[in-house]
Amino acid sequence: MSKVHFIGGEKGGVGKSMTSRLLAQYYIDQQRPFLGFDSDASHGTFSRFYGEFASPVIVGEDDSLDGILEASEANPEHDLIIDLAAQTSSRLADWIEETDVFGLFDELGYQVYLWHVMDDGADSIALLDKSLARYPQPELQFVVVQNLGRGSDFSQLHASAAYRIAEERGAQLFELGKLHPKLTHKVDFANASFWAAANNKEMANIAERQRMKVWLKNNYSQLDKLLAD
Repeated sequence: MSKVHFIGGEKGGVGKSMTSRLLAQYYIDQQRPFLGFDSDASHGTFSRFYGEFASPVIVGEDDSLDGILEASEANPEHDLIIDLAAQTSSRLADWIEETDVFGLFDELGYQVYLWHVMDDGADSIALLDKSLARYPQPELQFVVVQNLGRGSDFSQLHASAAYRIAEERGAQLFELGKLHPKLTHKVDFANASFWAAANNKEMANIAERQRMKVWLKNNYSQLDKLLAD
């Protein structure tokens, strides 16, 4: 069954693009075909780091969003990864409802994953609650992403009513490991893939390359379980 990943969370700076990039690198390393879509014109994840897989999409313009559906129909063997910009949830929800996007993906044989990327703040919990209420469809697979690079204490999340609802709906928990800040900056300023940071001697020293390999390995072990067919 093909998969479509909406990488969201609504709040800016919580690590949506980092999550999208990790997922893209996983697909590349696993030799699994995918198409990546950017919804942030100013900070495009795929256009910067994985340009050969990139397609721009403008949330709020139906013709642009419809391109995601056209791509899924034309490339049924490809999974889709859609990096959502902050504060796009209302416009995206309108498109999903008016077009019955989830119903169409079901007809096309796609499993829909809704990734909610979080820091450890109260607003991220409130936004998770809103997302669960907005999309009650039981066939959807929610993924709650604790970004350890944006917070270290997620106890309030686990004690929240929103998390209990997520668990009742079969949501999966993903812990995005913290990447060394200096290495993160180096990769970002070079517009480099995670593969380059793990293997390119001209870009990173031996310790940095090893840190990247360990970070990828730890995150990949979670993705293996989460995306198992």
